[in-house]
Parts: sequence; structure tokens; C-alpha cells
Amino acid sequence: MGEMVRVVVVHDETLLRSALVQLLRSEDTLEAASQCPDADGAEGAALPADVCVVDGEYLSGPDGRGAGVRARYGDRLVVLTTAKRPGVLRRAFDGGALGLVDKNAPAHRLITAVHTVAKGERFLDETLTVALLKGAEMPLTTRELGVLALASQGAPVAEIAARLHLSRGTVRNYMATAIRKVGARNRIDAIRIVQSAGWT
Repeated sequence: MGEMVRVVVVHDETLLRSALVQLLRSEDTLEAASQCPDADGAEGAALPADVCVVDGEYLSGPDGRGAGVRARYGDRLVVLTTAKRPGVLRRAFDGGALGLVDKNAPAHRLITAVHTVAKGERFLDETLTVALLKGAEMPLTTRELGVLALASQGAPVAEIAARLHLSRGTVRNYMATAIRKVGARNRIDAIRIVQSAGWT
């Protein structure tokens, strides 16, 4: 039997968190525990672990709650995500996570990823490679994303201009450019495309 690997699972959905822990415990060389975020997204005291398995949506949430997980576990992260969310995938990769596992992969892929990351090596599910490249090709600038993000919250052009210290005409130009770049019909469609890809 190989050396024991301590794994902590961070996920804000109780049922999925419990299922992941049970799956990992089915492997004799893995010792798994779960970390339950509270209502504010805080994970509480850090559990000692060699690897942290975390949901990609949780890790890249807009409230910054994933920063605590990164600070505690560094690159020893195995991130669960899908090819449909290239933005989430790209942020996990750029953030230094060593493991990227497709949520639709067979269970043994997660176990392999945990063992690989525990050795300090990278694991990338082959089903995610094309999506990772798409994530790198995100067509919008930071400013265009910012304008769309505020628009998605219902902010009118005047409010967006005031909050970003821009003129209304400049905001309209950014909006028009963003709509064109993502191939959208209008701002609502552009927001849908950007959010679906996980770029915001």
C-alpha cells in the first residue's frame, strides 16, 4: 500500500461534498475530510491536507471567497469544472492549480488527479484541453468586461460611466465593441454569452 494522502474537499453543496468525500475514502491510500463554508463563504479553520479538491465555481466566485482556499492550499488544488465554462477553467489554471478534472469524468480520474497533485505534478483531464485554449482566447478587455459586468447588474449607462470614471459615450463604445466581439445581438445576449462561458 502506498503512502497515505490527506485530502480536504471544499464545496458549498452538502450532498456533493459528502459524495466526493465518500468517493475519495473508497481508495485505501486516501484519507478524506470535508470543509464546509459558512453562509458568508468562510471555510473556518484550515484542515491539514496534502491536496484540496474544490469546485471551480466556488473557487472563482465573484465574492472572492476562493482566495482563502488558494492561500491555504496553494498549488495543491484539484479543481472540478466543465468544458462549458472555459473562463472558470482558465482562472483556475492561471491561479496555479495543479489539477483540473472534468465534472463529467469517471470517478477514477479524480482519484488519479489527487495522487498526481500530491506528488507535485500537473494533472489535466484531456476533455478540458480545448476549453482551456478557448479560455485563453477570451476576446474582451478588462474594461469591456467591467462594463458588461455592471450592465448585468442592471446599471444604466450613466451609472456605469460614473462608477468607472468614463464618459457615457465611452461606455457605449465599450458596450458596442463587446457585443461585436462576442458575436451577440445586443447587450442582454452579450451578458448571457459572457456569463455562460464563465468569463465573469
